[in-house]
Amino acid sequence: MRISGAAEAYVTHLADVRRLAPATVRAYGADLADLRAASEDVELADIDLEQLRDWLWRATQRGDARSTIARRTSTARGFFAWAVEEHLLETDPSLRLVAPKRGRTLPKVAASDSLTALLDLLRESAADGDPVALRDHALLELLYGAAVRVSELCGLDLDDIDAQRRTVRVLGKGSKERVVPFGGPAGRALDAYLVRARPALLARAADGRAPATAAVFLGVRGGRLGTRAVYDVVSRVLGPELGAAVGPHALRHSAATHLLDGGADLRAVQEILGHASLGTTQIYTHVSSERLSATYRLAHPRA
Repeated sequence: MRISGAAEAYVTHLADVRRLAPATVRAYGADLADLRAASEDVELADIDLEQLRDWLWRATQRGDARSTIARRTSTARGFFAWAVEEHLLETDPSLRLVAPKRGRTLPKVAASDSLTALLDLLRESAADGDPVALRDHALLELLYGAAVRVSELCGLDLDDIDAQRRTVRVLGKGSKERVVPFGGPAGRALDAYLVRARPALLARAADGRAPATAAVFLGVRGGRLGTRAVYDVVSRVLGPELGAAVGPHALRHSAATHLLDGGADLRAVQEILGHASLGTTQIYTHVSSERLSATYRLAHPRA
């Protein structure tokens, strides 16, 4: 069997059997497509360790990030281990494939005062009732107020919101469901959007009829809002604050850091973020420590 055929079967296995998140499946599929192109789609049994190392070396030479190369190493290991389990190969050529060490990159975090000011400006700009402005304000308040991922936000349905308890039910990585609280500002922005803006966006459907969708956040044509549109909104609002390449995760990072700055328990923050491992959440303690150290250096006379 050639790499292309085996890769297609493996991607189906990841989606249907292991039930990985769609974005993860796409990333692994892209990695295997790159391997197929680099190896000219040879027979699976013809791939050896040196070819795999050469594939990763080429990625390094063209400037791919360490995290990308590390993921591709993981993709290759998983793919060839699966091929052995499925009796497509007798031996695994990736057993001695070593991933580069990942450098620790601290997430970008906006100051709480700056975020509050930006969100207040958005609320004022939405006061004239423009449906898109009301939607943008609501989604940004929820991204920050509930610290949800962009995929979780875009996947929200109306039944997932409990306005009285101020909680939202999201489907996270690995199809794990969790309930996350949000605050008063997000609640008021959501209420204004759902009452005044969402019906107007539904009415904008191309065929003149409201599409049958339970999605909370809608695009300008009345369908479920996509992640690309959310990236555009966040980049436009937070770009001047954090720099050009800013996405929705900046709000999630900021929310986590601000929770810890405010004295929240690390395990409580882990539950809010939906992290499987406490170690993943602990990166935010480093961010908080850096902010604390910076404040100390500026304010303490003996710093």
